[in-house]
Amino acid sequence: MITTTSPSTTVPALSRLYAARFAFALVWAAVVVVSASELNPFVGVLLVLYPVYDIVGIAADARLSEQSRTRSTLYVNIAVSALAAIGLAVAATSGVPATLRVFGAWAAVAGIAQLVVALARRSSGGQLPVILSGAISVLAGANFIALASKDDPSLKALAEYALLGGLFYLASSILLRRRARRS
Repeated sequence: MITTTSPSTTVPALSRLYAARFAFALVWAAVVVVSASELNPFVGVLLVLYPVYDIVGIAADARLSEQSRTRSTLYVNIAVSALAAIGLAVAATSGVPATLRVFGAWAAVAGIAQLVVALARRSSGGQLPVILSGAISVLAGANFIALASKDDPSLKALAEYALLGGLFYLASSILLRRRARRS
């Protein structure tokens, strides 16, 4: 059963969720930069961890969601992230190009879902950074797929992607927190 919260508690809770997503992205990106010079089992686990954490964040977001359309899109995004985690586990055993392709496909599809949810929530305020993040995720996904075809592709671009997405979540968290204080 889905439980929703009242509007007076949704905005602060969403702000905290976005802040937690920023913190995770920051730490994840730092670990990727330090350790992803080669694709090894640790990096493979790290890559799978990103969409798994996304599932946790999306599930928490779905519990806060008051709109059934938004909740439905979030559930689709959970399924996409679960498939991405499985796909990344397999791709990581095949090399960097396969990993970039799977991560890119996931980033693009998840970006579309993020964009749909943020657009539906725009009246609640604080969603412009998430809208931008969703749109950039679609473009970044296509870029990762293109990078997979280059000579000597690197996973470092994934860290930049995570950091940028995290910064957008931080900006949205701050905007939502300001809105909650004014209410």
